[in-house]
Amino acid sequence: MSVLDHKIDFAVILSVQNANPNGDPLNGNRPRQTYEGNGEISDVCLKRKIRNRLQDMGEAILVQSDERRDDGYRSIKERVDANADIQEYAKGKKQNNELYAQAACKAWIDVRSFGQVFAFSGTDVSVGIRGPVSIHTAFSVEPISISSMQITKSVNSVTGRDPNKKGSDTMGMKHRVDFGVYVIYGSINTQLAEKTGFTMDDTEKIRQALITLFENDTSSARPDGSMEVHQLYWWKHQSKLGQYSSAKVHRSLQIQLKEGVVEGKSIDDYTWTIQPLEGLEPQRYVGQ
Repeated sequence: MSVLDHKIDFAVILSVQNANPNGDPLNGNRPRQTYEGNGEISDVCLKRKIRNRLQDMGEAILVQSDERRDDGYRSIKERVDANADIQEYAKGKKQNNELYAQAACKAWIDVRSFGQVFAFSGTDVSVGIRGPVSIHTAFSVEPISISSMQITKSVNSVTGRDPNKKGSDTMGMKHRVDFGVYVIYGSINTQLAEKTGFTMDDTEKIRQALITLFENDTSSARPDGSMEVHQLYWWKHQSKLGQYSSAKVHRSLQIQLKEGVVEGKSIDDYTWTIQPLEGLEPQRYVGQ
C-alpha cells in the first residue's frame, strides 16, 4: 500500500449527554473544564479511544490498556522485547536507531500514526518517533453544566472490626455532563507519514475509528448511547503541503446555537456549516 501523498485535515462533531467524557483525577474525577466553563476532552483520552477502535478492527497496538490486553504482555517494554525484528537493532554491533524505529513503525499502527518514545533500561537505544496524526484537545461549543451525586456501595470492600458495620469507603461521588456538543480537530502530515510508513490504507482505518469512536466504549461513567459522533468532516488536500493551513481549514467549520435558543439541551439546538474554501471540499460522514 502506498504511503500517504496528500495532506488531510479533519473535524469531528460529537455530543455528550448524562456522561463523563473525560474525568480529571486532580479534581475528584469531575469532567474536565476550562476556566471559562467549556467542557474539555484531552488529546490523550481521544488517542486512547482511537487505539481501542483500531484494536477492535484487528490492528496490532503497542500502547494497550491493561483491561484490553490481547497478547499477554503486561507492559510496553515486554511487548517491544518480544519483537525479534526490533530487538535485532536494539544493542550490539547491529544497534541502529533508524532501523529500530522503522521496525517499530512496521509492527504497530499506533506507533506509525501517533509516534512513540522508546527509551528502556538495558538497551543502547533512545528513539523518539514523531507520528503524522495529530489530535487536538476537544472543547465544547458552549459552557457545560455538571451534575454530581453521592453514591454508596451495598457491601464493604474489606471486612472491618465490626462485620455488621459498613466501612468508611462506602461513600463516593459521581459526576456527569448534562449535555454538551464538543468538536475534535486533527490533521495528518505527509512528511511525517513518509518517515513512519503511514499508508493510504492507514488513513482509512483512522477515519473509520473516528466515525465509530464510542463503539465498545461503555462504562458506568459513559453508558451506551450517552456519547455520539454526529458528523466527521474529512478534507483531502491536493498536495503534500495542502492548499490551506490547518488552522484556516478548521476555522471553516462554524457551529452555533440556533437562533432563539439560549441553552443547548440536545443536538437539535445546534446548527453547523462549512465556509467554502476554493478547491477544497470536505467529505462528510455521519456517525454510526
